[in-house]
Amino acid sequence: MRFRHQDGSTVHLGYSATVHPAEDLDGVIAGLDGCASLVRQELDVPRLGIGLWFASPLADQLANSPAAISKLRRALRRNNLEVVTLNGIAYSAFRDKVVGTKLYCPDWTEPERLRYTLDLVDVLAALLPRDASYGSISTLPLAWRVPWSKERDAAAQKAFERLGWHLERTEQRTGRRIRVAVEPEPGCVLEMTGQAAAWLNSYSSPSAGASRIGLGFDTCHLAVQFEEPADAFETLWRAGVDVVKAQLSAAPQLVDPSDMSARRRLAGLGDPKYLRQVREWCGPGVDDVEQAYQLSGHAAWRMHAHVPAHTALSAPLIGTTGLLEDCLTRLVGGGQPLTHHLESETYAWTRKPRTPETLAKKIAKELCWLRDRLTALGLEQVAG
Repeated sequence: MRFRHQDGSTVHLGYSATVHPAEDLDGVIAGLDGCASLVRQELDVPRLGIGLWFASPLADQLANSPAAISKLRRALRRNNLEVVTLNGIAYSAFRDKVVGTKLYCPDWTEPERLRYTLDLVDVLAALLPRDASYGSISTLPLAWRVPWSKERDAAAQKAFERLGWHLERTEQRTGRRIRVAVEPEPGCVLEMTGQAAAWLNSYSSPSAGASRIGLGFDTCHLAVQFEEPADAFETLWRAGVDVVKAQLSAAPQLVDPSDMSARRRLAGLGDPKYLRQVREWCGPGVDDVEQAYQLSGHAAWRMHAHVPAHTALSAPLIGTTGLLEDCLTRLVGGGQPLTHHLESETYAWTRKPRTPETLAKKIAKELCWLRDRLTALGLEQVAG
């Protein structure tokens, strides 16, 4: 969906197709013809934005095969879908029963991560609507935090230098402006806004929105770290770091961790295939909820599990929807939007419906909730 901000610019709202992932082109297109088309129909909008994810082999195929990219374009057109953003975090479709920190491999010290991201840049430049001001690609916050060293950090900086050159050449060659969003995440090298702002400071620009490399702002990750939105945005402003893209979802919070039954309910959220990091207010954290017994339990816990904002969690758990709304106001409620790309991050919802029809209804409800918040902030939905 598209919205006109009061400054006249276009703000895009879509959902992440990682909720119905596929490894090959036919699978991606099946998701577009199926769930994505149903979501658009549920919302009754002429065009819907969708954030795509491609496993590395498919990204390579699309970047190097005009026939493959044309096939994907045709599927988007017939379903009235548009792509302004890609998820470039997961390198492959992990089939392991437990993924854990493998999700962050290869990291930004390894050439495979750069090659994958360069492929995504080329693919998005081919898919981006001509009237979109830019395209965005979310990427890892460098790596999982261990092992890390000055040498590995220097290797990551060199990789980002090459990425920056490719982004510049792509814009010169195609006229398409592609930007990369580094997304802080609990447990990674860059997990707090301040850490990310310091690392990205060299890519800052005196003109807001001018940098090709900036921040991916995830409202769930921010909540898990118990960061205050006002402080986070102040930090970014002082560092001159752009918010390239924002991913919108809530995190579950357990107010009283001494309640053992409530702990069990918390552990039932999210996908145990992936890490479900837990942080304790004003205290330490653990890399997965299964290790939460190591925490004191004297203060509230928040867990890395993306939950929809439109549905309240049942007591004693609560969601961080209020924080999400605060962030949304700061992102697009001012005189100029801090980002033009908003994405409902639905892929990690628990108990995902089994049929495309039921899943589409759930995604549409989340997007309706977000649409109502945007219009309340003064943005006008447009048909374009």
